[in-house]
Amino acid sequence: MKRFENFSIVLILIAAMILLPVAKSIGISAIQFGVMVILNCGIGLLTPPVGSVLFIGSAVAKLPMEKVVKATLPFYLCMLITLLLLTFIPAISLWLPMYFGYSV
Repeated sequence: MKRFENFSIVLILIAAMILLPVAKSIGISAIQFGVMVILNCGIGLLTPPVGSVLFIGSAVAKLPMEKVVKATLPFYLCMLITLLLLTFIPAISLWLPMYFGYSV
């Protein structure tokens, strides 16, 4: 399991180093970009082929992978809708920092 946790950490570091300057240049806040990266990593851990969370869920439930994937399809849809909303409506991810007075 350690291998997949390290994969997410490396992915976050690479995304932050390479893509954050690009995101800032097109007007995306660093906070919004961070929320989008974390949500994308969460979706990535739940979808095949890496899908380490799917493998663990399948092993714990003692169910075949196909059944677990079918059962989680509505949740994928919710996660994708959430990602789209966070991507195109920045106020959703930035309202809390703005409430506490941080300039974003």
